[in-house]
Amino acid sequence: MPSVDPNAVHAYLLDLQDRICAELAAVDGGRFHEDRWDRPDGGGGRSRVLAGGAVFEQAGVNFSHVHGNRLPATASDRRPELAGRSFQALGVSLVVHPRNPYVPTSHANVRFFLAEAEGAEPVWWFGGGFDLTPYYPFDADCRHWHRVARDAVAPYGDDLYPRFKQWCDRYFHLPHRNEARGIGGLFFDDYDEGGFGHCFGLMRAVGDAYLEAYLPIVNRRRDTPYGERERQFQLYRRGRYVEFNLLFDRGTRFGIQSGGRTESILMSLPPLARWEYGWQPEPDTPEAALSRDYLRPRDWLEE
Repeated sequence: MPSVDPNAVHAYLLDLQDRICAELAAVDGGRFHEDRWDRPDGGGGRSRVLAGGAVFEQAGVNFSHVHGNRLPATASDRRPELAGRSFQALGVSLVVHPRNPYVPTSHANVRFFLAEAEGAEPVWWFGGGFDLTPYYPFDADCRHWHRVARDAVAPYGDDLYPRFKQWCDRYFHLPHRNEARGIGGLFFDDYDEGGFGHCFGLMRAVGDAYLEAYLPIVNRRRDTPYGERERQFQLYRRGRYVEFNLLFDRGTRFGIQSGGRTESILMSLPPLARWEYGWQPEPDTPEAALSRDYLRPRDWLEE
């Protein structure tokens, strides 16, 4: 394998999208609709959405490969030394919004970035991770999610799970609400430690672990009875998801600034959400327990 091989990353990401869509469709019984799109300044992608399913109210799984001669502001502002270089950005990003409030929303993303200039060494990095956003959490589900996360990255360094978990807790935080988006998982970015092959292997391990982490939770909770109270709370908490993705998510900003397809970028938003001024849960209810017991950093592997 060459020292830096974007073609290998491209092939892996296409296969990952295929595998995740096939597994989610098998669980739901529905089908993904695919849109292929081209970016005028270079590149494109294929967006797949399953809408109105029996299990998943909306599931979007996107592949994109965009390239160009000028870095978007989200990249050049963070790495000004890369100004003037051409770039490639490849990734698979997905968000699953289940129908049943007892099934958590999940998000995963794996990506590769490469910046090149004539006569200079290429600059590259990997990023990604997955995180879980429950509405009515179960400790067993949270521990399972974090065990899979730990085991996925363990072959690449004993320090990676605690590093990436802490990074995830910091990143998926709503500062204006002073609360976490969910129970975390893994998050890493600008990662180039140990060489291309090592980092590519780490990215594949994270991408391949997503279904192992998520589908057992879906299958345990998908048939849990619920009523209008739980549905309304789910929609209220989805509003927090919208706030984070529109205000703080780096991938959303990069997609918009790089001229990506708007429908694909915003497929992460839930089909329905609601806001209510000044709402507070009643004390000692499951709704109160979410914020009190789960929307804060916890060591799930020691509990």
